[in-house]
Amino acid sequence: MKLLIEKNKLLESLNPVSRALSTRNIIPVLNGIKFELKKEGLYLTATDNDITIQSFIDKKNIKSIDEIGCSIVYGKTLLEIIKRLPDTDILIENYESNEISFKTNTASYNFNCFAIEDFPNIKLDDMKDPIILSSIKFKEVINKTSFACSVQESRPLLTGVNIKIQGDLFECTATDSYRLSKVSININKTIQNNINIVIPARNINEFAKTIEEDCEMEMYVFNNKVIFKNNNLIFQTSLLNGNYPNTDNSIAKEFKYIVKANLKDLFNTLDRASLLTQSKDKNIIDVEINKNYLTIKATNIEMGKVEEKIEIENETNNSIKISFSAKYMLEALKMFNNEYVYLLLNGEINPIVLREIDNKELTELILPMKTY
Repeated sequence: MKLLIEKNKLLESLNPVSRALSTRNIIPVLNGIKFELKKEGLYLTATDNDITIQSFIDKKNIKSIDEIGCSIVYGKTLLEIIKRLPDTDILIENYESNEISFKTNTASYNFNCFAIEDFPNIKLDDMKDPIILSSIKFKEVINKTSFACSVQESRPLLTGVNIKIQGDLFECTATDSYRLSKVSININKTIQNNINIVIPARNINEFAKTIEEDCEMEMYVFNNKVIFKNNNLIFQTSLLNGNYPNTDNSIAKEFKYIVKANLKDLFNTLDRASLLTQSKDKNIIDVEINKNYLTIKATNIEMGKVEEKIEIENETNNSIKISFSAKYMLEALKMFNNEYVYLLLNGEINPIVLREIDNKELTELILPMKTY
């Protein structure tokens, strides 16, 4: 293998691919990035056997291809070296002695290679009937839901993001059983077969981080995996097995209490009050809604207490007292962008639902907490 390439062209592909490098050293070759040079260009591939990322550099973005071939080089060290190089051309060449070199005008780096036969046999080319999505919109959907996934392995399915597609409706849901985040959007093309899959949150977040510009993204669903194709990058992840809990009935259709609040005022007031409760496990805040005021209270035996109120629009004119986790509420409020947000309630022990004004795409749900 022998090619000449600009440092920045190589780095653009190495960065996303490196996200699939193994964080465990159980299988040494999984620490490697596969360089496969073909006539059409350079393929870079990494896998940890759970996710696989492949990036392609077209021959038009390579200064010269003198000899095709394949090598697997230790990824993390190579990436850090390439990052630290000045903007320059890099000559990449491997030898029969199972070494690969990366040379500039002033430097030469030689790496030992892993055995090619030890690298997992990965098939990424058997892809038909794609689901077409906007890449930036998909990233937004994942960012607005995945934070609500559980981090407890005792309920594996809740550590993943549930994606359902029915017709032209695309739904993404995450919950840890104490809170829920759900986004529903319409896609351009109607899907013939319903899809209901669960993708590990860590995996889908890694993919979302690779998305930087908007384009048409392809999604391919298989029995035990899902593949995303975005520009010159292919991302494959395993799926979680099992039936995700039906969360549709968790969100009420009608509400006894409808409160419209300024998002910034509500967030900042909760943020200040939560400072007194950060040392506690449940981070509980007490809230009272009475007429056109929402009063937030927090108590800490060692430090003291705080009480602060903000003006609201109480559309149902009902009064209620309720307690919840300030941490969960603040994280949910961060997902909204409009000036105002609705708090929808049905009682002290029923879930609190949050929605934006005139936008039903995003729904946040938080369970109240007992304080007695």
